Amino acid sequence: MSKQFDLLVVGGGPGGYVAAIRAAQLGFNVACCESNAYADPKGEPRLGGTCLNVGCIPSKALLHTSHLFEEAGHSFAEQGIVVGTPTIEVGRMLARKNAIVKQLTSGIKGLFKKNKVTLLNGHGSFVGRKQVGGGEVWQMQVGDDLVEAKQVIVATGSKARHLPGVLVDNEIVCDNVGALDIAAVPKRLAVIGAGVIGLEMGSVWRRLGAEVTILEALPDFLALADVDVAKEAAKVFAKQGLKIILGIEIGDVKVSQKGVSIDYTDRDGGEHRLDADRLIVSIGRIPNTDGLAAEQVGLKLNERGQVEVDAHCRTNLPGVWAVGDVVAGPMLAHKAMEEGVMVAELMAGQAGHCNFDTIPWVIYTSPEIAWVGKTEQQLKAAGIAYKAGKIPFAANGRALGMGEPSGFVKILACAETDRILGVHVIGANASELISEGVVAMEFAAASEDLARICHAHPTLSEVVHEAALACDKRPLHF
Repeated sequence: MSKQFDLLVVGGGPGGYVAAIRAAQLGFNVACCESNAYADPKGEPRLGGTCLNVGCIPSKALLHTSHLFEEAGHSFAEQGIVVGTPTIEVGRMLARKNAIVKQLTSGIKGLFKKNKVTLLNGHGSFVGRKQVGGGEVWQMQVGDDLVEAKQVIVATGSKARHLPGVLVDNEIVCDNVGALDIAAVPKRLAVIGAGVIGLEMGSVWRRLGAEVTILEALPDFLALADVDVAKEAAKVFAKQGLKIILGIEIGDVKVSQKGVSIDYTDRDGGEHRLDADRLIVSIGRIPNTDGLAAEQVGLKLNERGQVEVDAHCRTNLPGVWAVGDVVAGPMLAHKAMEEGVMVAELMAGQAGHCNFDTIPWVIYTSPEIAWVGKTEQQLKAAGIAYKAGKIPFAANGRALGMGEPSGFVKILACAETDRILGVHVIGANASELISEGVVAMEFAAASEDLARICHAHPTLSEVVHEAALACDKRPLHF
């Protein structure tokens, strides 16, 4: 006897579990299936996907610990706090990280129980369509069970892309999973890829004492970010001791029990070898569509292996949707969540919507980097007339009091209408400050709107206020 539901969500990551909860709130009989990729000690699946288990959450725990360690060793003294030379117990740091992961992943199971979402243990794959009464349902194989559902949401996420011919053992050569569980601070750490994961993980182990070198194939640093932000970040990271080499081509990678050696060619054709104790490979991620049996039912994938969807995450199959990293767009947990909510509400006949133009980006380095909307180079390429307001944190009393004067806020607004087109922040708490830019853009605000809003003093948010004023060349404190 098959199990029957209104909706089966395949995958319990941010997009999947949020879609399941929202659909259940709207009255659907919902099941969510999850494999044991992140199984707990009992062998039961852990919800939360890459984000909660081996991504966003554990990495932020390590970033916070390493930030405190660096402050204790380098910043406390100038504030009159004498603690001596700090030491790090990596085992305790990792145990704290693991406890946070356990708490949050268990919490999702609690939310499923609260919202009456059925959790099914097993990988979900398509079997086919079946006529039931006056309509059709999807038959799905979940572990050993056959599940029938009127609608299906594919939320299978993504996995790390590996270098061809280089075995990731998560001991000597690590992807994002192993990078979070290095048992001792390596003397020399190599990172291939200067994206979000590479910069964040490189920052963690550099702060804890590793000599970190990041190799990046692209000729430009942080090409997705605003050019001014990228330049500032490169300057700050270099000052911190994070060595970043751009425009390289990876050659042979040789691994031994002692470490790893990476041969590479620089942008001028020079040949080099980098020796390290550990290597982190962070060259992007690829969608998880293996085992879905997509070809069997005609689910359309694009050339990158992503599930093809329209602007509302509908696939080419009736009653089948896809959200998150398995579809096109930035691989961001919050983007996946918004898509999950949108799909659930559309299924219920509501006006679900996700504004992909106001999805914020955040890199949790120190200083943090965050942005929403268009960059200056994008506006120039599109021929859009704009004006810019840019204010440094060095002019802000709260930033100086915190000992965090690096960075700035930059606001880009339309030269004709004054509508805000982009907000870019590099500095302390940029991940929180960017939300003001997201809200402003979501409500089609002008820079004048932000300039006319009273901001509490002294706060970091005053730099946003001043940047808005600077769009009209009337800043008050710079």
